[in-house]
Amino acid sequence: MEPLLDSPPPESLRGGKSFNVRVKDTMKKSVFWAHFLQRALSLGQTDMVDFMDLLLSPASKVLNNWFESDVLKATLATDAVIGTTGSVHTPGSGYVLLHHVMGETDGDHGIWSYVEGGMGSVSLALCNAARESGAHIVTSAEVSQLMLNESGAVNGVLLADGTQVLSSIVLSNATPYKTFLELVPANILPNDFVRALKYCDYSSATTKINLAVDKLPQFQCCKLNHPYAGPQHMGTIHVGSESMDEIDAACQDIVNGVPSRRPIIEMTIPSVLDKTISPEGKHVINLFVQYTPYKPSDGSWQDPAYRESFAKKCFSLIEEYAPGFIPSVIYYDMLTPPDLEREIGLTGGNVFHGAMGLDSLFLMRPVKGWSSYRTPLPGLYLCGSGTHPGGGVMGAPGRNASHVVLQDVNKQIN
Repeated sequence: MEPLLDSPPPESLRGGKSFNVRVKDTMKKSVFWAHFLQRALSLGQTDMVDFMDLLLSPASKVLNNWFESDVLKATLATDAVIGTTGSVHTPGSGYVLLHHVMGETDGDHGIWSYVEGGMGSVSLALCNAARESGAHIVTSAEVSQLMLNESGAVNGVLLADGTQVLSSIVLSNATPYKTFLELVPANILPNDFVRALKYCDYSSATTKINLAVDKLPQFQCCKLNHPYAGPQHMGTIHVGSESMDEIDAACQDIVNGVPSRRPIIEMTIPSVLDKTISPEGKHVINLFVQYTPYKPSDGSWQDPAYRESFAKKCFSLIEEYAPGFIPSVIYYDMLTPPDLEREIGLTGGNVFHGAMGLDSLFLMRPVKGWSSYRTPLPGLYLCGSGTHPGGGVMGAPGRNASHVVLQDVNKQIN
């Protein structure tokens, strides 16, 4: 899978390209598919069938084939549904599981890490590297519209304060929906392209809750009588999912239009290892919660009482496993799907900029025919999670997109 992640999809060229350009493009795609087939053949038929089974099967089938323990299967199964509205029994959820476990840290596969100083440190590191290379970065500058010249090519962006930033190349890290249907002037894009974007799956069932607490949760299962941090606080802590049936039951609630009665919670406590993000004796806890509908049928996320009721439901569930958790909460901030859309620009609240189903990957991401980071508007490129290979903190979409831009610039120079 790694060569596929690190390469732009072999999309066909569009427009009136010269004969030489078309020949080079055909040869390039032929080399790509030859390498792909070579790797497939090297697996052998048995391994290839196993791989296809992993991609196409529900995560429940994959995990049932490999493990016996219900708790272990449920712990792994959360990676197959996190950020989605699907169940562990949804066909293709096996790939979502694979997507979450095939990353690495310092060469160790499947390892997740905390970033010292919080996730903003990743952005800061990229910012510093860009500035060292001569980039000029402006923050708190909302883009209100993409600007086009008379020929229909991009020539910059218009900021919300009226400032025009001129450029013949624009890369958008916003969602495909926001980029094309909110920032591009109306009646510019091809109808079939707009239609495909409108009907992409941007649904989300994810709510993020960030908490400040005055002590670490003490889990009953550990049978410890001291308040100090231990290995039980350092990894991802799964709450409310002791079996895959529990995860499926939580999913069925959102099918009925209501938040899960027993939410699926992934808890992390980064301050256990990172002393820079909280005062001594206090801790930061992050909760990744499922399943929460964008528009609940039994209330509204705009209702403070409804929001508080759901937050308390999550805290009460944690209290079952760690008595004393509720009184330890000093403050919390909750981001439901509409909040994620409004505050961060995630269409539908989807953390991946669009569903990660098999019909939305590789040559079909974001839509069929436009997987190469190029767009119908010359000079405009996509570089976010709505493009191949999808969501996650890996930078692959931006890296791949930058290579495509450089290729196009070099062709113009030559």
